[in-house]
Amino acid sequence: MAEKKTNRLADILSDRFSDVWKLLSETTVFLSRTKEFDAYENQLRTWRSDLQTSGRNPDVTQRVRAELTGLRKSLRLQGYDLSLGRQNLIIEGFRNDACLGEGFRRVVIFISDNAIFFLAGDENHITLTEYLDRQIEAEAAAHKRRILILDRHYLWYRRQGQDLVLSGSDTETKEDFARFSAMCDANSLLFLSGLKGLR
Repeated sequence: MAEKKTNRLADILSDRFSDVWKLLSETTVFLSRTKEFDAYENQLRTWRSDLQTSGRNPDVTQRVRAELTGLRKSLRLQGYDLSLGRQNLIIEGFRNDACLGEGFRRVVIFISDNAIFFLAGDENHITLTEYLDRQIEAEAAAHKRRILILDRHYLWYRRQGQDLVLSGSDTETKEDFARFSAMCDANSLLFLSGLKGLR
């Protein structure tokens, strides 16, 4: 819990001291990845116009910053992680073991009806799958509930600055990878959030 409070405080301080144009841009990118974008599109456009026509008027800048900060606070209170707006999810075809030399690592991703589970490591995808199966079984037993896995994916990944690059492996079928790509395209924030701990 302390980590959440610390992160929230860091986010609030970041909002207060970030350049207003940067805040507007990050907020626009984040909202464009959500279903709420239509509700805020006109307001975002108005803020952009106000800043462009103000000639660096400090009163206008201060007002836009305050309104933007208020919106970002409201979004955080709704459970959104605005830091995900700075990240990109990139899906890039298939790779083989040679990509280890490019900094890629193996990851197995399981998708349930309400969560994304993953395990990365140096072992092959089948071994990682067995480990992840056991972890999920243990979690289900500990919480006395059933965890239904809807989809399994065997991928390569690499963090590259703000980009998370995911590629199919030899263990992943083309059909499964196409389905995974479509899910990522439809809701990149869900996957960026679920894979946030993937380093």
